[in-house]
Amino acid sequence: MAVSTKHVLQQGPVIKTLAGVAWAALRQGKGTGAGSFATPSEELIGLVDPLPAGLVKDYIRHVGGDPSSYKGLLPAHLFPQWSFPLASQTLRGVPYPLFKVLNGGCRLQIHEHLPAGTPLRARARLEGIDDNGRRAVLHQRVVTGTDQTPNALTADLYAIVVHDKKTREQNGVTGASKKKAKARIPHDAEELARWKLRADAGLDFAKLTGDFNPVHWVRPYAKAFGFRNTILHGFSTMARTIETIQRTLFAGSIHALKSIDVQFTEPLVLPHEVGVYLGETREDGRTVYVGDAPGGPAYLVGTFQ
Repeated sequence: MAVSTKHVLQQGPVIKTLAGVAWAALRQGKGTGAGSFATPSEELIGLVDPLPAGLVKDYIRHVGGDPSSYKGLLPAHLFPQWSFPLASQTLRGVPYPLFKVLNGGCRLQIHEHLPAGTPLRARARLEGIDDNGRRAVLHQRVVTGTDQTPNALTADLYAIVVHDKKTREQNGVTGASKKKAKARIPHDAEELARWKLRADAGLDFAKLTGDFNPVHWVRPYAKAFGFRNTILHGFSTMARTIETIQRTLFAGSIHALKSIDVQFTEPLVLPHEVGVYLGETREDGRTVYVGDAPGGPAYLVGTFQ
């Protein structure tokens, strides 16, 4: 069932910011590649109005959760809805082409669950830039809380810009870049669940979060970027993974998961049927994968505690 378009009217701040970022990217042009930019940046602070209860319920259902499990609490993985406007502002002035920024991954730490129906306070800054001449990783951090628990939720975001050949040469990097082996699902991984993702899954997630990047819902735009069709938001894949873990491993409890760290390793082209797979336990947590089948490529690789 498609998500109601009424939620689009509730995404004003996010859509306004997205439009501002797009305009800044157009004015910026192709960017300059590596350059000087002081990090960490100045911390930005934003107040978040209480989210509409209907939007929160529809969002939870959309990513495979049960609204009754939250009982007056917000799902931690809904953080992009209020974080995106503030996080986007931390990238203003960086010496990279904003239109080439890709979502590389995220680490989410849940110290306390955020209450629903309560104003929130978010703080964001650009923590650092790791530029090796071939690509740049922009590390952003958004901390969300209330007056009583100011550090309830911490999200570390990793945006990636891959430099083109000309920029690599300007950075003193020569020769073809060595292709990194694709992440794959272990053959012995245990399947937890399967998702049937419709062609409009990207559009529905955009209605609920305000992230209307056209690569997720406009097919000609996605094809212009080299994809066969639109691709699912990385944060949608992450949210669905969290709900699957909670449902299958923790009997529906939302309080067991304390942190999750994921990388978006391949674009997940829509429509698609994929599985969530549980892997080995390591020092940094239990491994989890999203992909077609054991032995096949992974669209998400992560660890959780």
